Amino acid sequence: MKIAFIAHDQKKNDIVNFAVAYEPIFCKHELYSTGTTGSRIMEKTNLKIHRFNSGPLGGDQEIGSLIAKNQMDIVFFFRDPLTAQPHEPDISALIRLCDVYSIPLATNMGTAEILIHGLERGDIDWRNIVHEQRTE
Repeated sequence: MKIAFIAHDQKKNDIVNFAVAYEPIFCKHELYSTGTTGSRIMEKTNLKIHRFNSGPLGGDQEIGSLIAKNQMDIVFFFRDPLTAQPHEPDISALIRLCDVYSIPLATNMGTAEILIHGLERGDIDWRNIVHEQRTE
């Protein structure tokens, strides 16, 4: 599975701790992230992550383009709903794309916990059908 990590500044520690806790699961997958979030996760884990630009510099849009091509399977986007973001339109577009393409999206730790356990159980394996259809 292709998995993306994104986190606002106030949520970066949370997503790093989440990645550390579930490193044995994440190491089995292809990982992507916006710039700083990816750097912080790689500093604390042995995970290899393809890093895009930081969110305000277009990283959200780069991940969004993979979603629009149906080339992303899961997005962990730890948002800070209490702080205004200068690139809010990009954030809204990314969330909209997840809805359009039925990409599982966790925007907080509670949903992320459910999603990661579902991934480990095989509940997200239906995404493999999407990949098979794309290659036919």
